Amino acid sequence: MTLGAASADTGRSDRSGGVRTALAGLTTRGRSFLAAGLAAAVCAYVLGQPDLLRVGMLLAALPLICAAVLFRTRYRVAGSRRLSPGRVPAGSEARVHLRMDNVSRLPTGLLMLQDRVPYVLGPRPRFVLDRVEAGGRREVSYRVRSDLRGRYPLGPLQLRLTDPFGMCELTRSFSSSDTLTVIPRVEALPPVRLAGEAKGYGDGRQRSLALAGEDDVIPRGYRYGDDLRRVHWRSTARYGELMVRREEQPQRSRCTVLLDTRGLAYRGAGPDSAFEWAVGGAASVLVHMLERGFSVRLLTDTGNSVPGEGADGFAGANQESADAAGLMMDTLAVIDHSDGTGLSRAYDVLRGGNEGLLVAFFGDLDEEQAAVAARMRQRSGGAVAFLLDSETWVREPITPSDPMKGQEERLRMLREAGWTALGVPRGTSLEALWRQADRERSGVVTAAGGTAGRGGGGTA
Repeated sequence: MTLGAASADTGRSDRSGGVRTALAGLTTRGRSFLAAGLAAAVCAYVLGQPDLLRVGMLLAALPLICAAVLFRTRYRVAGSRRLSPGRVPAGSEARVHLRMDNVSRLPTGLLMLQDRVPYVLGPRPRFVLDRVEAGGRREVSYRVRSDLRGRYPLGPLQLRLTDPFGMCELTRSFSSSDTLTVIPRVEALPPVRLAGEAKGYGDGRQRSLALAGEDDVIPRGYRYGDDLRRVHWRSTARYGELMVRREEQPQRSRCTVLLDTRGLAYRGAGPDSAFEWAVGGAASVLVHMLERGFSVRLLTDTGNSVPGEGADGFAGANQESADAAGLMMDTLAVIDHSDGTGLSRAYDVLRGGNEGLLVAFFGDLDEEQAAVAARMRQRSGGAVAFLLDSETWVREPITPSDPMKGQEERLRMLREAGWTALGVPRGTSLEALWRQADRERSGVVTAAGGTAGRGGGGTA
């Protein structure tokens, strides 16, 4: 997809400052020739050597003539940039395609292209284009790669003109620039069975039944995709438009992914830090749930939810999963530490109603915040927590139980409240923890009476 296009006129835009612009474009070679010519002219005048004066005038005139010709040359070129893809996971490469079109009636001389890119994406790409015929085009490409998520500007594209002798060089810039979005790495998760979430589309534990029994004949307007066998002809004749029966309203399974972004809850920085692991874990769970037909949302400790459309901020059934995933990935690409000190705002959002499955990624929790997190379980059908002890992510523990004592206490509090809570050691994959959560949840349900398979189970 073409993300941007611009044109540049290499001719003189006005007369004011034209001489200064031309002289400022002299290269080291051009300045050397000019200085040598002036020195030779001065020496010829002092020594009375007319032949040396002619040589000095030639040396001084050559770079000036080249600068004047180059400055008055008018090329009209158009440039465009295409990213493939425009959204790339961290650690993966994206290719940038550049295209130059000569839209003037004159062929161009030697052109040098340089695209401006942030240093984290690599060195600035430079290309040399030979003579471009009138109406011709040239296409070049380069690769960019970043291990850090974020949004990185590309451009503007710079076009450098030079004369055949290398005496003068002028730079023209295009006006357009584009943005490369580097999203967190997404880890493929296995489909496991986590109790607590409703099965989708009406036959799970929580259903939206008709208002007047199993088959409510209260009609509503026809919507694209409705089964024509549900058309209520009497109401259609009465209202003059196609009406269908209100039967059982299917409800998609819900999943809320809670990401703790408090700055005081994490230590360290970089792609291998605890916070980056939590961001990547949240992205992996969001994509996993969307692929399995869940209605999902991303919630942070600040109380903000994404995508924020539909009922209670979830990605509703009328919203494409790809659009919802793209919006949440773009949010996670630029998410940073918050200034908050607690989880109360997220708790206020969660206590508003039954949220289905809740998957949380917590940083360091003190006793007060662990109690707040424990209460979040009351409004969810099932709850899985991944607790990161950032102390173990920045240094090795002194003894096997030294920094883990506090974390074990927090895990115990969450488990007593009904969470399936797991600690996250450094270097552990989310896939292994995901399977472990399934095993622990199954063991808890079996110990409680073996009710895991009836009514409230779903594949996640």
